[in-house]
Amino acid sequence: MREMIEITNLKKIYKVPKRESWFRSMFWPSFNNIVAVDDISFKIRRGESVALLGPNGAGKTTTLKMLTGLMMPTSGNIEITGYVPFERDFKFLRKIALVMGNKSGLSWDLSANQSFSLLKTIYQLSDDQANKSINNLAEILEVENYLDRPIRKLSLGQRLKMELIAAMIHRPEILFLDEPTIGLDVVAKKNIRDFLKKINKTDEATIILTSHDMGDIENVCDRVLVINHGNMVYDGAIEKLLNKYRDKKYVTFIFKDVVDQKLLEEYGKIIDKKTLSYKFEVPAKNQSKIIAQITESFEVDDIDITHVPLDEIMTGMFKAEK
Repeated sequence: MREMIEITNLKKIYKVPKRESWFRSMFWPSFNNIVAVDDISFKIRRGESVALLGPNGAGKTTTLKMLTGLMMPTSGNIEITGYVPFERDFKFLRKIALVMGNKSGLSWDLSANQSFSLLKTIYQLSDDQANKSINNLAEILEVENYLDRPIRKLSLGQRLKMELIAAMIHRPEILFLDEPTIGLDVVAKKNIRDFLKKINKTDEATIILTSHDMGDIENVCDRVLVINHGNMVYDGAIEKLLNKYRDKKYVTFIFKDVVDQKLLEEYGKIIDKKTLSYKFEVPAKNQSKIIAQITESFEVDDIDITHVPLDEIMTGMFKAEK
């Protein structure tokens, strides 16, 4: 795999007007400098699936907009497949696609097929190329029967699938996704994630994804870039990040009958409970011992063991950065 994206010392500063009297702001305006992205550098290779994570206001979306050419950086360099994004070269634009879960790129009054016909002309695709892409993608996403409906009459999940087809119709090399599953139900989220994994593996599409849904990250991405206060605080594999927290496990016991919580508290820290189930936070080294003790003392119907969730790890990282 060769490097497709190379970012060096990228910085973005917003000038925000100070709150002053209207007279002064009219003739002698002054500004505060807000650093959104602060001197970050990274490289992404062809075929990688990368998550860009961080709390609200960390600089994720700003970084994504600079990578796609929607925004010019204050300083630093961006090179994507040999192009500078904000120069907006048509050859560069044909290599990328951007899908934003909270913004529609398709006309609400047109059907998906009508919008795709327009995109076919914009990307200079033949009828055969366009139809092959549309039919293949529609089949994968299971929306073949909705292509001629106006976008406004589609559900949120169906609409987002059409947005993905529109983004992929010209078979871009790089797919940028900003909150791609926001507002979707469990089934729709799974379908979108499966689709993204498929195009990443079969088409070797490079994926850069931002999301607050850790399910998107864990199911789609292999690498994580974590940004906080505009700074890069982590760059590496998801597994490497998770391994730092392997010393702690969550063990959930589902009991056959109601159990006195005070009796269970002797075995460890209870972090969640329902009528017949209790979730314990336990040291990984004591996991087997605690399971044996509880199963010997109580009637247990089922046991579930999980690692520390990625969203909890992220929360811990952000708190440590404050």
